[in-house]
Amino acid sequence: MTLLPASPIRLFHNDRVNPAEPYGPVREAQFGGRRFSAARDEITSWPGYAVTPLLNLRGLAAGAGIETVYYKDESTRFGLGSFKALGGAYAVLRLLTGEIERRSGARAVKTSDLFAGKYRSVTGDITVTCATDGNHGRSVAWGASLFGCRCVIYVHESVSDQRIAAIAAYGAEVRRNPGNYDDAVRLAAANAADNGWFVVSDTSYEGYTDVPQNVMQGYALMVDEALQQLPAGEFPTHVFVQGGVGGLAAAVCCHLWERLGARRPRFIVVEPVNAACLYESARHGFITQVHGGLETIMAGLACGEPSLIAWRTLYAGADDFMTIEDEPAAECMRILAAGVGDDAPIVAGESAVAGLAGILLALQHHDARVKLDLGSFSRVLVFGTEGDTDPQLYRQIVGRDSAAVRCAAAAWRERCFARVNT
Repeated sequence: MTLLPASPIRLFHNDRVNPAEPYGPVREAQFGGRRFSAARDEITSWPGYAVTPLLNLRGLAAGAGIETVYYKDESTRFGLGSFKALGGAYAVLRLLTGEIERRSGARAVKTSDLFAGKYRSVTGDITVTCATDGNHGRSVAWGASLFGCRCVIYVHESVSDQRIAAIAAYGAEVRRNPGNYDDAVRLAAANAADNGWFVVSDTSYEGYTDVPQNVMQGYALMVDEALQQLPAGEFPTHVFVQGGVGGLAAAVCCHLWERLGARRPRFIVVEPVNAACLYESARHGFITQVHGGLETIMAGLACGEPSLIAWRTLYAGADDFMTIEDEPAAECMRILAAGVGDDAPIVAGESAVAGLAGILLALQHHDARVKLDLGSFSRVLVFGTEGDTDPQLYRQIVGRDSAAVRCAAAAWRERCFARVNT
């Protein structure tokens, strides 16, 4: 069965990767070990925390001709609709507790004290800021609202009004500027320097790495959940993850590397063809910026310059880099909404499905199947990183709104319950 129409891909193998290379103390100090444990313990204590589902898409896997497709569905994370809720808000918390300790002399500041407004005299004088395509800014704004500081978010000219409204709903000031995402990153950094604000970015650059590390530690919780949800003793053979600036991909790569070592799965980064900064960086062997409008429906992946610390991780740990066109992503949204075979309908946004589109397209190309060692034995893990974070665009692409898809999913669960209890 061919699930997607034929579409071109580009594939680059990263010869730098050595599967036997140890994770190492430097990466552990940056992203794993005690720092990850602290992030996990903190985030899992927040009101509203719940483990998101890991779905076994048996119908889709059978249609694709592979053993298993596991889909980690982040569409319900903390009610924000995306995995980004794990990163930006946690980084805001870390920044605020550090500033409280520095300014007031307090020690071991408790999150419950921030929830209660105990340090509002300090946090109320702090402004956090960042650039966003939508989801990261929403998480930072939510974190600022939770923990009691001011927030200014920069969006570029292509960010939709609905995504802006979702950010503003948490009390953030949203400023739209001309240009693309990378232009917004530079403007946010410049205005923060002029005004004494604090940048809470998911991308890193020379001289700015600590906060993005905190963001990535939050993201790793999603991967940790997925490993615990897999059947005992079963690990994926392949992981396909969407790109963007690389923070998500690097967080997934790092956590799998730390936990599984030489048993870690083959790791493939997937990007829109018009915003393939990681692919181009891998091809050239050094950070390479992609210029232009970065036009793609995968708005959260429309980034032209890799994150420095993410790139360093991926250059050492990502086996392959891949680009896809927009239409396969749109078709994956429709496939998930309908369900294949007896799979449950799933609400997935346009940036959520790049990894899934990558595996389905790779299976259609003989050379890619051979190069990636894909076959009937393959067990693939993908991360559905967002739901309908732009409901209007979702309805336009899928042909019905997310409420109808969720209603169909509820009916599917009722049928499953009836079969089990018959």
